[in-house]
Amino acid sequence: MPSNPLHILRVNARELLRQPGMTRQIHADLDATDLGVQDDRVAGVIDVEFEAVSSIDGIVVTGSISTPWRVPCRRCLTEVVGTARIAVDEVYRDDVGDADAFQIEGDQIDMAPAVREYVLLELPDAPLCRDDCAGICPICGIDRNQTSCECDTSARDDRWSTLDRLRLDDD
Repeated sequence: MPSNPLHILRVNARELLRQPGMTRQIHADLDATDLGVQDDRVAGVIDVEFEAVSSIDGIVVTGSISTPWRVPCRRCLTEVVGTARIAVDEVYRDDVGDADAFQIEGDQIDMAPAVREYVLLELPDAPLCRDDCAGICPICGIDRNQTSCECDTSARDDRWSTLDRLRLDDD
């Protein structure tokens, strides 16, 4: 029977809470599908580095998540690659009176849902390959970053052509 790769993201909360100041290091290299992230933008292993520290009234989890991504440029469709680096600072408590805290359920805290949420929120939706990307010509389809064309790409909507004849009296 294969072991659950997400087991590393579960922390025994009762053990930590017995002694305030107790620390647990968590390091995991996770596959996106193991986390339930089925997104083509994820381009590799999701690296998780956490430190869970118990306090008098809960557990503070700090650290980082790093995930490589690959997305086509929104203008020219050239592949853009990068790495999302996410800082994590979460609090887990038995009694959640604070909207920013997570509930300790049973005797464990499960950080997998938080990791999944952080990754999905940080992946870019429509990046550019560069700030001055010229995109693809809508007429001939060439990449205008690599070559130029003489196509007329001025947008015209014939429904508004009557307004072209309108002359306003500015006197």
